[in-house]
Amino acid sequence: MVGFLLIGVGVYARAASIVTNLPIVGGILACGIILILISILGLAGAVKHHQVMLFFYMIILFLLFLIQFSIASSCLAVNSEQQQEFAEEGWNRVPASMHKQVQDTFLCCGFNSTNTTADESCELVNKQCCLGNSYDTNCQCPPCLPKLEDKINYAFKLCGGLGIFFSFTEVLAVFLARRYRNQNDPDYLPARAVFPHNYIY
Repeated sequence: MVGFLLIGVGVYARAASIVTNLPIVGGILACGIILILISILGLAGAVKHHQVMLFFYMIILFLLFLIQFSIASSCLAVNSEQQQEFAEEGWNRVPASMHKQVQDTFLCCGFNSTNTTADESCELVNKQCCLGNSYDTNCQCPPCLPKLEDKINYAFKLCGGLGIFFSFTEVLAVFLARRYRNQNDPDYLPARAVFPHNYIY
């Protein structure tokens, strides 16, 4: 269910143009596909009562829990200064087309620089910001960081909260798989049931 949920979120984000950066969408879809493959392994082991498959299913889920819980805890523990550093590093790595999209959406220019007049990508957005203020030759859009701070903080908290929630569902899955693994296979008939005349009651 979580795997299909991630795939649905990735497809919806791409179709609705919420996220236009293909590596982000690809990462979401890859996580969903990996979770579905792991779940198929667990389902196959449960249907066949295959002890080895269920064992590896438990190990993989437990390792996934450790990784996901660590990342989610890190997201919740990141302070505002670290969030700004991560955001600035991401801003410097994305292409100029992504800069333009963010600037046009939030009517801002640059990330946190105070001198944004030299940025060619800000020419059009500066005209929108300075409508009705044509007498001010130094008019320019504010930097994007103040407008993105709340959204960046919300994204970190949301990712951390969802990551911790789903990580504990993986612990529950490991516990249930362990209990199911210790159950007897109903298709397996013991020798007493097959050859009852060999035993004295």
